[in-house]
Amino acid sequence: MRYRVRALGANAAVVETELEAGCEADVRALAEARGLSVLSLKALERGSGRGRFPLLLFNQQLLALLRAGIPLAEAISALVEKERWPAIRSVLQGLRDALREGRSLSSALESAPQAFPPLYVALIRAAERTSDLERAIARYIAYQEDGDRLRDKLISAAIYPLLLVGVGGLVVLFLLGYVVPRFSHIYQNVGTNLPWMSRLLLEWGQFVEGHALLVGAIVLASLGGAALVVRSPALWASVGRYMWRMPFVGERMRVFQLARFYRTVGMLLSGGIPVVTALGMVSGLLSAPLQMGLAAAIAAIREGRSFSAMLAARGLTTPVALRMLEVGERAGNLGEMLTRAAEFHEEDTARQVEWLTRLFGPLLMLLIGCAIGLIVVLMYIPIFLLAESIR
Repeated sequence: MRYRVRALGANAAVVETELEAGCEADVRALAEARGLSVLSLKALERGSGRGRFPLLLFNQQLLALLRAGIPLAEAISALVEKERWPAIRSVLQGLRDALREGRSLSSALESAPQAFPPLYVALIRAAERTSDLERAIARYIAYQEDGDRLRDKLISAAIYPLLLVGVGGLVVLFLLGYVVPRFSHIYQNVGTNLPWMSRLLLEWGQFVEGHALLVGAIVLASLGGAALVVRSPALWASVGRYMWRMPFVGERMRVFQLARFYRTVGMLLSGGIPVVTALGMVSGLLSAPLQMGLAAAIAAIREGRSFSAMLAARGLTTPVALRMLEVGERAGNLGEMLTRAAEFHEEDTARQVEWLTRLFGPLLMLLIGCAIGLIVVLMYIPIFLLAESIR
């Protein structure tokens, strides 16, 4: 969950930022690791915050203007002039005014935490020290595009099973709520010489026909209750803990989180941010068990221990990633190796999700077909009995 934090920073300056963690205690621990004294916390609702600001588009447009030779302040002014949405225009105007006051870009970005995440601000601040702003923006664009590409693959893989479940559920509801009641009215005089499942189905149809409003109200109330439950953070936290304990699924979730962790740390290290600082900034990307291991690894790395060895000792590596990190430490390109490790595991995750979708889709179709076929057969059994009695 995401929290808005108001805290005391360096030189007793009040700063506002947004952090992502599982609970308030984790947020306070993360803020203290960054040298902040928390004054207040506020949980943000799902969907609020920087998602409203098109950060990727902003970076793409800004990079194009900078590469065309336009100074930074003029580039921001050009973006303000072209923007029509009031909320986005207000953020850009704040950046333009701050730059005109002589403030740095990172300082201007930090004043709008609802639009610019701390990772992005830290990357820009590091780029300002090396006068390498264009490369930093290009690096963040690549980071965002790679993450969006993986997310799109996972969403595309989930659409087909969800579509099957939705269509199959609608067909079953139509049969049970409309067709079966009509058939039950026709079969009232057939008698009781029917299989018990057919009798149960016909009794259901008679109940629906006699209490249609009650059944409709129950269905609507169930759907509304399900919608409220699905939006509950506590439910998703419980589901997440249960999935982490599942043998295969838990391991894939761990690898997926580690891949995102590697990519983010790799981007920060390539941008010139120190290792310990970068690790402290991205701890919110991990689940609570992995966060505890990361905190211990950070303490050991601060004492001069090996980066790869400490991550491996705390369960924050895979066999492939460990070899890549060891090579990166020896060659001095740890950021690049972290990015390559992330790419390897993201591609592997996408392949496994695609394989599971291909396997799960036909099984789901078979299950839905059997359910619909069973209902149809149970409805037609009385017809067969009527035909035999007439014969």
